Amino acid sequence: MKIGNLQIDNNLFLAPMAGVTDLPFRVLCKEQGCGLVYTEMVSAKALSFKNKNADILLATDKREGTVVAQLFGSEPTIMRDMALEVEKKGFKMIDINMGCPVPKIVNNKEGSALMKNPKLVGEIVKEVSSALSVPLTIKIRKGFYEENINAVEIAKIAEENGAAAVGVHGRTREQYYSGEADWDIIRKVKKSVSIPVIGNGDIFEPEDAKNMIDYTNCDAIMIGRGVKGNPWIFSRTKTYLETGIVPEKPSFEEIIETIIRHAKMLVEYKGEYIAVREMRKHVSWYTKGLYNTAQLRREINETETFEQLYDVLYRFQNLVLNDPE
Repeated sequence: MKIGNLQIDNNLFLAPMAGVTDLPFRVLCKEQGCGLVYTEMVSAKALSFKNKNADILLATDKREGTVVAQLFGSEPTIMRDMALEVEKKGFKMIDINMGCPVPKIVNNKEGSALMKNPKLVGEIVKEVSSALSVPLTIKIRKGFYEENINAVEIAKIAEENGAAAVGVHGRTREQYYSGEADWDIIRKVKKSVSIPVIGNGDIFEPEDAKNMIDYTNCDAIMIGRGVKGNPWIFSRTKTYLETGIVPEKPSFEEIIETIIRHAKMLVEYKGEYIAVREMRKHVSWYTKGLYNTAQLRREINETETFEQLYDVLYRFQNLVLNDPE
């Protein structure tokens, strides 16, 4: 598929998620057939202050293919200037976050708070899109309040002001991630604009992706929480959409091997101290639902070095594989 002048491998996208979609995890998802990966959201204001952490979030690897940089902010000129700086780094597409529900972002009138100000949305999109030579997209929610569902209005404004595509999460800011995602709003946005619409919300299995496409007619699927500890959702979904056959889930051995590889990449990227501690949550996600892994997670949460983490995983793998049951 295409967004603006950008040709994309397929219509299965990795949603940007703070603390999750860093470089190592994006590489794993790309290897599993993800069509497009996004950075964690980056503060335009932090970039303007030359914040080193913001630059770290924009680090990429050739194994990722095309990477979309996601920025957040609320000041049109700063957003424009920083988007231009990001484009110079080689990014082929830029996305503006207008859906983050986190209080510290919302209280600063950024993220999903922008949905309360359609006029400002138009100003930001126009200012940024007119300055870039790469496609600009936005990611929004159903609305801020249930009493003011305005995703269709925001999508139209974005299109009119130069956005090349719009991603829609079918929940309001008030909902955060509770309840069920409203796919009807994605369908309504798709009917109201001519630019590509990316559906997001409650994609946990390959069948969910097909159901969303069939129901909403959206152009692409963006997978968020369903990919935590589960990069295989991309390969399994891609196969299902192409063949109608749902592949088996990864074996226990493959999961352990991927955890170890993920940890190694994180150590290279962030250093051992940070990497091992961040892997604690990833191990919890990777092993969710597996038989008798509570003890594994408890031990992993006490590891402080890669060697310790490796030993716990290797020992647990041997226990499972040699279990007579």
